Amino acid sequence: MGYSSWCADRRRCLGWALALAAGPALGQAQRVQTPYRAPKVLFDIYLDHPDKIGAALYWVRSFFQPLLEAPYRLFPEDVRAIVLMHGTEIVTLARHHEARYAEAVQRMRYYAEQGVEFRVCGLALQDYGYRPEDLQPFVRIAPSAITELVHWQNEGYALVVPQVTDKRVSIEMIR
Repeated sequence: MGYSSWCADRRRCLGWALALAAGPALGQAQRVQTPYRAPKVLFDIYLDHPDKIGAALYWVRSFFQPLLEAPYRLFPEDVRAIVLMHGTEIVTLARHHEARYAEAVQRMRYYAEQGVEFRVCGLALQDYGYRPEDLQPFVRIAPSAITELVHWQNEGYALVVPQVTDKRVSIEMIR
């Protein structure tokens, strides 16, 4: 179909011409309100350095914040969340490191009070030489991180793997 035959319907042609002319005025990002409902999520955290735990916990915050605020206003008990740790970040849960990782521990404790489950891999725990009494009281010990991942995915939990990289440029530099 050529342009002349397509524009034979003047209303269609006029509509397209107006839409194209109005493009720049209407050309902006549009906010959406996805209909979120009672999500179930499993955060799989495996970090190469324990100091990255703060950045990984921002993923948890970014998940919860919009759900608890308007327009959703879900209650914390409506959201099921598990944070599974099996890398170097396990040391942040050790009581003898609490002073060093105080801010992260405080955030994890807060999330735990809101219903987030913190689990560590029992195999990794052995590798680090920790016992259950060495860890914060809000932690649960799973037999194996990999087995936990499969189990909770089979239970319908969405898997989120926080990507924590070394930041090389600031937002201000690239904005």
